[in-house]
Amino acid sequence: MPLDDAWAGLVDDAAIFPPGDAPLQDATAAYAARSADEGAGLVGTFVLKDTDLPQVRGFDGPLSVVVTGGAGQIAGPAALCAKLGLDLAGIEVAVRDLDDPAGNVRRVVAALREVETEVPVYVELPATQAEGGWLAAADLVAEAELLLKFRTGGLEASAFPAAEVLVGWIDAALDRETPFKCTAGLHNAVRHTGADGFEHHGFVNVLVATQRLFDGMPDPVADLEERDPAELLERTKEVDLVKARRWFTSFGSCSVAEPLADLRKLGLVA
Repeated sequence: MPLDDAWAGLVDDAAIFPPGDAPLQDATAAYAARSADEGAGLVGTFVLKDTDLPQVRGFDGPLSVVVTGGAGQIAGPAALCAKLGLDLAGIEVAVRDLDDPAGNVRRVVAALREVETEVPVYVELPATQAEGGWLAAADLVAEAELLLKFRTGGLEASAFPAAEVLVGWIDAALDRETPFKCTAGLHNAVRHTGADGFEHHGFVNVLVATQRLFDGMPDPVADLEERDPAELLERTKEVDLVKARRWFTSFGSCSVAEPLADLRKLGLVA
């Protein structure tokens, strides 16, 4: 049975990234072999680094390519995908200049003028920045009709943004009518304390908070902080999660099995 549009393609397969760290060939084979019962419909793109592209010749699936260098390296992956006959579905580039994120975005925009591609380009803005710098950079992302990428976890506690911070990012994206994706830390549907001791956001929490923000409903921070699965499930009934996907496009996860298991446990997918 096909998945509801709220869940179809929600997870980008990032199996090769921490903490999964799957070998590239094993990960691509698993992606290709994944059945509907194993969550094939839940999965969108396969995420890899630009330096991995020569190793996936013949891969038959949409690729999200993470640029490992600066703006000047954006053109290379697009050209290489075209040369190798690979399905480039997205480009992801991180802003590295913490002192001038807006200037860094300008360099990304300039570099993209030399790239012959129509694929979405996600720009990851730094989690810490000078006052006003983040919003100025977000303005430029929106003006260039690029998309945003939010880092929602990692291998250290500092990589997990507080609920108030994440709500601010989402609100900024909605205010600029700019879709976004998330990466890291969202393996599970509901907010919880992980085995690593860190506070993990839930991807259903993020969906609910996104649509409630868009609808002007109160206290989106509470939506992100809700830890009771039953209460969160009730909140999913108050909003249109399919509309939320217009903004929250996907999240990268090194596990597909965990998000799928959680959705089934909540009764949101069969």
